[in-house]
Amino acid sequence: DLLKGIFKIQNKYSFKNLNFVNLTWILTENGVKIQDGHIESIDIPPSEYLDIKIPFQTPEPTPNAEYHLLISFKLSEDLFWAKKDHVVAWDQFEIKFDVAKRSKLKLDEIDEIYIDELEDCYEVKGVNFKVHIGKITGSIEQYSYNNIDLITHPLSANLWRALTDNDKGIIDFGNGSSFSSVDMDWKDANKNRYISKISMKKVRPQVIIIEVESVLFKNEDPLETIYTIYGNGDIIVQNNFTPHKDIVKFGMQCGIPKQFNNMTWYGRGPHETMLDRKNGAAVGIYSGKIEDLIHPYVRPQENGNRTDVRWTTFTNKKEEGLFILDIGGSHLSISAWPYTMEDLESASHNYELPSRNFNTINIDHKQQGVGGDIPALAVLHDEFKLKGKQTYNYSFLLRGYSKEMGSINMIIEKGPPSLS
Repeated sequence: DLLKGIFKIQNKYSFKNLNFVNLTWILTENGVKIQDGHIESIDIPPSEYLDIKIPFQTPEPTPNAEYHLLISFKLSEDLFWAKKDHVVAWDQFEIKFDVAKRSKLKLDEIDEIYIDELEDCYEVKGVNFKVHIGKITGSIEQYSYNNIDLITHPLSANLWRALTDNDKGIIDFGNGSSFSSVDMDWKDANKNRYISKISMKKVRPQVIIIEVESVLFKNEDPLETIYTIYGNGDIIVQNNFTPHKDIVKFGMQCGIPKQFNNMTWYGRGPHETMLDRKNGAAVGIYSGKIEDLIHPYVRPQENGNRTDVRWTTFTNKKEEGLFILDIGGSHLSISAWPYTMEDLESASHNYELPSRNFNTINIDHKQQGVGGDIPALAVLHDEFKLKGKQTYNYSFLLRGYSKEMGSINMIIEKGPPSLS
């Protein structure tokens, strides 16, 4: 009974009592610790069960907040194989307290927005921001906030990843053939994408909506991207797509200035996770330099992904930069590299990877799992595939960020603007 804090613990040892571990617990609100405690001497004989109560207090819920309880079992003393407080086992539970929905930012609290229709782009401006959306690319080609350039390489749809060893099917079956779970037709889908329709309308003095339809590969249905831009600089990006066959990834990719190299995220971590490789990572708030968050596999390939991301920031030494917030509720997959995806694909060794003068970031809905039930083969389980003839949609908010705005949780509590 999660709301009452009652849990059943099973001792899976066949011969050993659990009295060699202590139990510690942490209750978090939107990733921030609000309560903690411990229970000493868990006395459970081998193969037995014990019901316990975690004595947390029901908090005064914050609107739209998430609550997680992390329970860890740690060594109560030094042993020959590990030191005291080494974590032997842990689990995390989301506790669904009764929380109110957050109130939306009202439009009359936002400045008016302006638009210039130039030959090659729509230039949308407000008091403290400017964004360019290309008519030929249908992408956010530039985004600046408080006169700071945040997006310098276009934010475009991306349905590809630098293939993993499993994707490539390294095993040789003896006849020169190999197996791959990836449809190579999607590799150049974004490069060959063209805009079939783009339209703009000012729906309120403070709101402009730009709708883009893109033709990808030989897909029957277009990729629909909707940009809702508000006078305070907020941009909500919504993507909808129904692929005619299985895809590798559904997301977007862009480049940001090199100075924004500190990534903080609220999601699973701290290590990289994938759709089928994430249960060993707890939901929390983590931070690190982009160059430290990549994973240098022996052969360069897709790496550094973080799953179930609620929000992330990319900031500089002054703690200013880009804030990204999941809006659709499906959570995001986020990764960042000091090089490009093309660099990853063309390099055979890590020393061949350059350090570009910008960082590549991926803001994805999800990408297929990595598999590996059989070594060097993806052999993906169905639930970790992105199957064709299904509609995928996700949305996120982009916002310029600075520490003067207050904590991220304070920003989130205010919520995105509302058209109603």
